[in-house]
Amino acid sequence: MSAPFRFPRFFVTNPSPCPYLPGKSERKVFTELNGDNASELNDALGRIGFRRSQNVAYRPSCADCSACVSVRVVAQEFKPNATQRKLIRRNSDLVVTACKPWSTEEQFELLQRYLRARHPGGGMTEMDEMDFADMVEQTPVESHVVEYRLPGEDGRPGKLVGACLTDRQGDGLSMIYSFFDTELEDRPGLGNFIIMDHIQRAARAGLAYVYLGYWVDGSQRMQYKIRYRPLEKLSRAGWVRFDPEEQAQAIRVVMPRDEPPLPVELAAILRR
Repeated sequence: MSAPFRFPRFFVTNPSPCPYLPGKSERKVFTELNGDNASELNDALGRIGFRRSQNVAYRPSCADCSACVSVRVVAQEFKPNATQRKLIRRNSDLVVTACKPWSTEEQFELLQRYLRARHPGGGMTEMDEMDFADMVEQTPVESHVVEYRLPGEDGRPGKLVGACLTDRQGDGLSMIYSFFDTELEDRPGLGNFIIMDHIQRAARAGLAYVYLGYWVDGSQRMQYKIRYRPLEKLSRAGWVRFDPEEQAQAIRVVMPRDEPPLPVELAAILRR
């Protein structure tokens, strides 16, 4: 006999400045993920646009804005374009391993270098190793850290150049947070490669989708998510595919570098 299901309690944060759109404020609704039904609850909330951070599921709930749109790639139908195929070939020698959600010093050092290069002065640059351990290890659902390494020598593992904290949901993979070496001049676009590797992993596993989080129309930092086809967005009518012309127009204004989103930590949620 299964344990009785308890309807979750939801909370709303206080408004704060939006990190994506100047002059806007953001507010989030969130609930805790705990107990025997945490995975089922996370799956259900993921299908309606929630994201996970540690043992919390959250989504935007802004009073005067609806720019944050949940997006997911249809993994089984994904067909990379010429540029994406070239990127896949260039990085086909990387050694990819799905590890248990245990943080390592090597991962933390890579994250710190990534943050200093891409998000200097951001809140995450103040994370210490314990904060990072909480980010990775405090998960009530099936999670992995997918590591990307250069080829090793003499039986030793190669240099860690990328990593992604990933949840496996009932219908797909949810990319919680990815980071990578920004100084490898011969491997531009590592962030995009990590996304495409997840799409291929989902397809091989028979999973339908890869959840990318929120696309924010008007925010250059989030435009990289529009590159993958076919792409679905969550609307008032449910999940619908992007209109091809709408997506093509959005792709034309994508900034050249890939920029993974900043996660929302539990502490940040509870402070508001």
